[in-house]
Amino acid sequence: MKKRILTLTMALLVVSSLGFSNTITFRMNYFLPSAQYPADASGRLGDSLWKIEFDNMNFTRSNFQNTSFGLSYDVLLTQHLSIMIGLDAYSKSKSGYYKDYVGFVFEDYLWALPTLYQDRDTFSLSHTMSLSITPVQLTFKITPFGRRGKFIPYIGGGAGVYFWSARLYGQMVDFSIDYGDDPAIPIYAVEDIDLREGQQFGKVALGWHVLGGFMLPVANRLTLDIEFKYNHANGKITEMFFERLNDPFDLSGFQMSLGLNYWF
Repeated sequence: MKKRILTLTMALLVVSSLGFSNTITFRMNYFLPSAQYPADASGRLGDSLWKIEFDNMNFTRSNFQNTSFGLSYDVLLTQHLSIMIGLDAYSKSKSGYYKDYVGFVFEDYLWALPTLYQDRDTFSLSHTMSLSITPVQLTFKITPFGRRGKFIPYIGGGAGVYFWSARLYGQMVDFSIDYGDDPAIPIYAVEDIDLREGQQFGKVALGWHVLGGFMLPVANRLTLDIEFKYNHANGKITEMFFERLNDPFDLSGFQMSLGLNYWF
């Protein structure tokens, strides 16, 4: 993933040196993942990875908000229209614990029982979820009042290719293996795991985005860029578990950016 980001960054810098375009932008982003798992027509909530983690762990959506950096190159087509290619590089790792179960050791095996029965011999069960999303996007951007003035608003939208990967590592309760000694007290096996989706080079998803923002001139050839963007894309979990999850993995989210534009 790092090699891919570096290659794309170098490509943008090479294009800018050819003199064909107008603006190169370096920006700092704050990404807020949607982490949705909508119900189907019957009202059933799906088996998305987000739902599995939110149901069992103490994770919240805000735990996966994070800063990132981005780079884009803007080619002026007309006074009011430009085409932009850009990339961003979001990643986040968060450790959490099971809300409803604690661990204990019995007969040299690790088991989970409801937190109602915790005592000095029990302990928290935890694992870490890591997520990486690197969209490469093509955007048509409109500046309705042109690019001259002290306040330059713009809107835009387009499509993108989203390179992504996910990982779970730590302890996981296996609800398919029940100790079964007392049916009134559910006791399940616990496994040490290191599960990955996109194990070699990451996975690819297609998506779209819309954005809006404004530029403020701060010096000759330099403008401050404030932008708000919504990304929409879905991935598929096919490698992480023995059984494929039926519902898409939501890669969507809102992004707020503060950037600096250099005008050629």
